[in-house]
Amino acid sequence: MAGSVLPVLKPGIASPAPAEPLSLFSVVIPARDEEESLPGTLQEIHDAFTAAGIPHELVVVDDGSKDRTWAALQELKQKFPSLAPTQNASGAHGFGRAIIWGLDHSRGDAVVIMMADASDSASDAVKYWHLLNQGHDCAFGSRFMRGSQVIDYPRVKLFVNRIANFLVRIGFGIPLNDTTNAFKAYRRTVIDGCRPLLAPHFNLTVELPLKAIVRGYNFAITPISWRNRKFGVAKLKIKEMGSRYFFICAYVWLEKYFSRGDYRRK
Repeated sequence: MAGSVLPVLKPGIASPAPAEPLSLFSVVIPARDEEESLPGTLQEIHDAFTAAGIPHELVVVDDGSKDRTWAALQELKQKFPSLAPTQNASGAHGFGRAIIWGLDHSRGDAVVIMMADASDSASDAVKYWHLLNQGHDCAFGSRFMRGSQVIDYPRVKLFVNRIANFLVRIGFGIPLNDTTNAFKAYRRTVIDGCRPLLAPHFNLTVELPLKAIVRGYNFAITPISWRNRKFGVAKLKIKEMGSRYFFICAYVWLEKYFSRGDYRRK
């Protein structure tokens, strides 16, 4: 079952609509104090994408780092020609703001969001690229379905994660059981169709996929792997994010049930 794909399509559509082949895969990576993690992360993505023949750019967003992240990125540009580092100059920092900055400064007609700490598998990103090229609007990975693999997930965070994802799944009536994971891929038309993006922090990880689903874009779900970081510390603080996740879920839930389809894909 490993490597298999479970397609889940927009209601009323029997299969993804034929689409033009994609020309560039933008990898958006928010990074704050990740100088130790980035060399290995970028190497893995570069190797996997090069082997698969995927045209790509690596858009790493330095989100106010206090270490040598920006200097390291300048050095890594010599090794990875596809690297296009940028600094978040939006006026405020935050995981969501860094991703939005990266989306605004990327050129691809498809985008995948990946973490700087190498927790996401580059081979899974390759699967995403193929799913999008099959005509899917979105490619969603799940760490919690048959064929997936999770390595060294902190127990408390895992417990909170499963409760949060269960509530989201029930509240929105969707088959996706891993909405909170940032590692997902979208066609550019989906990103533009989900604007304006409101979440400035980690709650952007649920705003994007939920808006895409609610607004009528089709998607495929595939098992993925996840491993805990080797360097640095996790930036997500559960105590700080609870109310923010609730706010963005409530916002999109109200759109789903009360907007009368005003924001749905036309």
